[in-house]
Amino acid sequence: MEVSYINSSLLFISHRPINSTSELTVYDTCRTMPAVLICYLGLQFINMFLGIPANIMVLWLIHRNKGDSCTSDIFISHLAISDMLFCLIPPLELANIVFLTTSSTWYVLRFFYGIKDSSPLLLSCICLDRYMAVVHPITFTELKDRNHRAILAIIVWVITLAYAAAKCVGNIVKFEKVFTGMILASFAFMVFCNISILWVLKQSGPARDEMHPVKKRAFKMVLIILAIIVFNYFPPVALFPFQDYFSPDVFRCYIHYVAFGLMDFSSSIQPMLYLSKVKLNCCHRGNTEIQ
Repeated sequence: MEVSYINSSLLFISHRPINSTSELTVYDTCRTMPAVLICYLGLQFINMFLGIPANIMVLWLIHRNKGDSCTSDIFISHLAISDMLFCLIPPLELANIVFLTTSSTWYVLRFFYGIKDSSPLLLSCICLDRYMAVVHPITFTELKDRNHRAILAIIVWVITLAYAAAKCVGNIVKFEKVFTGMILASFAFMVFCNISILWVLKQSGPARDEMHPVKKRAFKMVLIILAIIVFNYFPPVALFPFQDYFSPDVFRCYIHYVAFGLMDFSSSIQPMLYLSKVKLNCCHRGNTEIQ
């Protein structure tokens, strides 16, 4: 059972209020402005149909190329697992938003929302690994064969599961501030790492006027990654800290679904970017052998 008025601050915690006094679904409460909610649900199903096979393919490729893997593959594989789990929920999400008024199934959804909310932590680990490889190559070489990446991945999962469990409970005061702080810090860190990488790659050798082809490909790939990070994560960074300036209805039925819809779609974009990168590397390797 849900109330027709939803406090906007609760959306960060549960996407659904805790107390309930009526039989209104989420769709009913947004009936006056349903367009964004419908687009959000459509995007979630596209995310499911693209994201699940793409993330499975990423995991398969990493497993197949285990002997020739890069250092950040451990974080990429954990991110693929996290995204694949999140891509499983659209049918339940559709049922809860459009048809159901009970609150029990929302505990499951809130747990998966919590997993997705924490995915920027794994992305930050990937950016950190690449930052060290390009900007501090000597230190990176010294740390390359150690187990600190596995330990870092475990720490991230502990934080992720703790956050998801807390979000599942759904009644912790000011818990939405945790997500706001986490997304702001992760976004700033990822942008810093990628801009630093771009700056280093842009620098030419002392006797060169043009960038080396290998560095040029890396530069373009990092630039694409930075653009995707901004596209997926800038909306919540830009909008959520100012939620009090929006009316509850506008925030609940419009701002909330625009920001989360773009952020959630990263579950498909990220594995597809990895697969395209693998394909480009294979094509380049094949061209080199022909030459």
